[in-house]
Amino acid sequence: MNKEFFEAIKLLEKEKGIPEALLLEKISNAIVVAARREFGAKEGIFCDLDPNTYEMHIYMHKNVVAEISDPACDMLVEEAQKHKADAQPGDIIELPLQISDLGRIAAQTVKHVIRQGIREIEYGQVLEEFQSRNQEIVTAKVMGIDPKTGDLTLEIGKSEALLPKKEQIPGESFEIGDLTKIYIVDVRDTEKGPKIMISRVHSGLVKRLFETEVPEIYDGTVEIKSVSREAGSRTKIAVYSKNPDVDAVGACIGPRGARVNKVIDLLGGEKIDIVRYSEDPKEYIGAALAPAEVIRVDVLDEENKSCQVTVPDNQLSLAIGNKGQNARLAVKLTGWKIDIKSYIGEYQPMIQL
Repeated sequence: MNKEFFEAIKLLEKEKGIPEALLLEKISNAIVVAARREFGAKEGIFCDLDPNTYEMHIYMHKNVVAEISDPACDMLVEEAQKHKADAQPGDIIELPLQISDLGRIAAQTVKHVIRQGIREIEYGQVLEEFQSRNQEIVTAKVMGIDPKTGDLTLEIGKSEALLPKKEQIPGESFEIGDLTKIYIVDVRDTEKGPKIMISRVHSGLVKRLFETEVPEIYDGTVEIKSVSREAGSRTKIAVYSKNPDVDAVGACIGPRGARVNKVIDLLGGEKIDIVRYSEDPKEYIGAALAPAEVIRVDVLDEENKSCQVTVPDNQLSLAIGNKGQNARLAVKLTGWKIDIKSYIGEYQPMIQL
């Protein structure tokens, strides 16, 4: 029985990745807790588990006394001498116990504590794994699809996480076994275990994808200053080069658009505007309204970040965008309130985008 027990522990270690020593510690503690309850002892009960010899040693220490003050911990000399012939007051007698000595309730307690211990270990492993990947992208495998809600159950490493429908890009569909990139938004330790919040609509996903596809971003030469996104439709990303010899926008686009197209594919065809960041708010705001041409940007209130942008009359609808999307994304990207007006007549573009 002991050999089978220890072999089961090794199997658990292999299947769940829980260290054998940690499992044995939890089991040993569970047996001690149950034995203390069974024999009414607050202390003096021990359990040693040796996976090398397959030995399980459970024992109780009792104090040899002339007069008993605590029956759970004390033993009279006469009784002690049955176990140790020369026992005297002040000695400690070690009494071996067997699992069979524990009652049914105590045995159930052992099972409960062991299960609880294993769950705690598993929760700890999941928490540690995801915390190391917090605010990063990972590849996940679709394991289940809720037919009513559309929520996805994803396998990430050895763990599972739920991707709610609201965190999926509108219009995209999945099948069991599909692989997808997801962004880990946050990892929290709760009373019910680790809570993992993942998303495909978070702007962090776009940022991390560009870091993966653009070496200049990864090595710090090009910096992503801001991202504004309406998932499934359009994203604007502002980039800045710390090296004057490196074109930040060109680096993100890549040869023949290879880099940006890879990100677009991973986002299911979402349109992406790559904007050149500038410390000059006028240049930055003008660039943020791409693909529209901008004639002029007038700062109305610098403290409250309010401005007015003038565009050619034939560019007004492009600057505003479908249902105001282009202007809305530009506002989110720059942090400025933008009022757009049109100009009729000949003009000289402020910036060609």
